[in-house]
Amino acid sequence: MKTGICYVVGAGDNYGLDFTPKAGDMVIAVDGGFQILKENGMDADMVIGDFDSLQFIPQHSNVIVLNTEKDDTDMWAALKEGMETGYEVFHIYCGTGGRIEHTIANIQLLAELAQEGKQGVLYGKDYVITAITNRTITFPKQMSGYVSVFSHSETAEGVYLKGLKYELDNAKMTNTYPLGVSNEFIGEESTISVKNGTLLVVYPRMGV
Repeated sequence: MKTGICYVVGAGDNYGLDFTPKAGDMVIAVDGGFQILKENGMDADMVIGDFDSLQFIPQHSNVIVLNTEKDDTDMWAALKEGMETGYEVFHIYCGTGGRIEHTIANIQLLAELAQEGKQGVLYGKDYVITAITNRTITFPKQMSGYVSVFSHSETAEGVYLKGLKYELDNAKMTNTYPLGVSNEFIGEESTISVKNGTLLVVYPRMGV
């Protein structure tokens, strides 16, 4: 198991690559993400994709070329490569904007990662999305703004929201009713937890 972060850069809209890889981290460029990294003066440890976005196969020492007709998206193939390498935490950049179906697909991958015991974080323009399955996420008191919680699984049971403007205590949420939309941080350490199910959590792009 790797203790570092696997940074995955896709071919979506670039709202800023605000990360600096450290020793033990890994950077994967997904298709057009290779060009985005290059334009930002950053290197990739691996480049993967069918390269329909980039429209050429880059010259790189570690390139994986995927078939254009496949069940897995390029992003999912990249995440699986990261997991096979031993990473548990994935920060996904340039995975939103553009075609809405790609954004939805990447949100689904957050849930898949959570259900496999991993952590995925998807960075948008001014928001971050993550998913948790049968666990708790904690935010520091410095967080401000809105936070929204959705059930990705059909039902999520034993949902607790603590330290937020609107709290829940052992609640049941469903994926057809947005009970947890537009909650607010109130300057306290806060927690969101679920005993049985998968939650999507959307919060400001300030970090955790």
